[in-house]
Amino acid sequence: WLVIERKVYDVSRFSKHHPGGSRVISHYAGQDATDAFVAFHNDKSLVKKYMKSLLIGELAPDQPSFESNKKKSLLEDFRELRCTIEKMGLLRPDYLFFILIFLHLLVLDAASWLVVWYFGISLVPFLVGMAFFTIAQIQMSWFQHDLGHCSVFRKPKWNRLLQIVVINVLKGLPASWWNHLHNQHHAKPNCFRKDPDLNMHPLLFSLGKTLSMEV
Repeated sequence: WLVIERKVYDVSRFSKHHPGGSRVISHYAGQDATDAFVAFHNDKSLVKKYMKSLLIGELAPDQPSFESNKKKSLLEDFRELRCTIEKMGLLRPDYLFFILIFLHLLVLDAASWLVVWYFGISLVPFLVGMAFFTIAQIQMSWFQHDLGHCSVFRKPKWNRLLQIVVINVLKGLPASWWNHLHNQHHAKPNCFRKDPDLNMHPLLFSLGKTLSMEV
């Protein structure tokens, strides 16, 4: 069970068919998932149609709709900030910007191979080609990151399609693997045992004795 806008939903069976994966939705079992729901679903009216059959109740008036380890004032400030940002249009993508990003990484990628092909594999052409290729690969990582968040196009399917081109074809990594892990990271950022970015502890990615709270 989880809570969205004070309504309680039983997602036990649905979680197996959840488009974002069962693990990311199970991280909110017994908790308020309102902010994660808002962040992850662009077409909320469409999603809510499917949620009606999962509705089993509503929180009592005296029951808070946030976890005990969270501050109510901070939560309210965050939600107010998000509404302000949406009204200002700051979440609307600039298509020209993303087109130029895509074109420039294609040019860098092609240039890396052309330099080696034209000038040969001596040290200087090799280093120049490697520099072009490395910059292109880094830029592809961030571009597919925005596509994975469905932040470029209004329709998720176009984001997914171009993401497959960038990360699967140009980088040689599976988009499904990246989305599976990265969605969990944003659903529970820095939450030990739920954020995959922290799963390398104690070998990698954490310094000192203090870790994030385990919910």
